Amino acid sequence: MGGGARELAGYLAALGGWVAAVAAAVLPQWRQSSYAGDAIITAVGLHEGLWMSCAAQSTGQVQCRLHDSLLSLDVHIQTSRALMVISLLLGFFGIIVSVVGMKCTKVGEEDPVTKSRIAVAGGVLFILSGLCTLAAVSLYAAQVTYEFFRESTVPINARYEFGSALFVGWGAASLTVLGGSLLCCSCPAKERRGQQYYRQSQPSTAREPPVKMSSSPIRGEQCL
Repeated sequence: MGGGARELAGYLAALGGWVAAVAAAVLPQWRQSSYAGDAIITAVGLHEGLWMSCAAQSTGQVQCRLHDSLLSLDVHIQTSRALMVISLLLGFFGIIVSVVGMKCTKVGEEDPVTKSRIAVAGGVLFILSGLCTLAAVSLYAAQVTYEFFRESTVPINARYEFGSALFVGWGAASLTVLGGSLLCCSCPAKERRGQQYYRQSQPSTAREPPVKMSSSPIRGEQCL
C-alpha cells in the first residue's frame, strides 16, 4: 500500500471512529435494565446514559429526562463525560490537521517533509482521542460490572448491565486508534531529509565557462 493510500485509509478509519464516538456520547443506552433472573418479562425497560435517562414501556412509548444536576451525579459519570468531551475535541482538531498534512491535498505540497509531519501530528491527535474514548467507556463499564456483581438486596432483574452505547464506544476507540496509527506511518524517509539538507547546504554560485588555453608558442624571439 502506497503512502497516499495508507494515509487515506487511516483518515477514513479515524473519521468513522470519531463519528461513532459522537453517536456513543449522545446515545442514552450506556446501561440498561437486566433481564437476568426468573422474572424476565417487565413492563418498563430503563436506559441510562451520560446526559439522560429513558424509560421504554411495553407499548412502545419512550420517555426521556435529562439529568437534573451535574454535581449530584456519580463520579464515574462525570469522569466519563469529561473524557468523552476531550475525546471529541481532540478528534475534531485531528480531522482538520490531518487534511492539511495528507498527500492527496494540495495544501503545502511545496514542502513534503513538513506536510508529512503535519499528518503525523494529526495521527497523534486521533490516537489520543481514541484512548480518551476507550478510558471513558471502560470506566463506565467497570462501574456497571461492580454494581451488578456486588452483594445487595436488589434483585438481579432490577440491576443494570451493559448497553449498546458501550459497544459502539469500544468500536469507535478501535477505529480511531487504528486510523491514527496509519497516519503516523507518514513520517518522512531519511533519504528525503538528507537530500533536502544537501541541496540547502550547496552554495548557489553560477558556473563559470571554462577558459581555453592557447596552445601556440609565444613568439618572443621575433621581438629581439
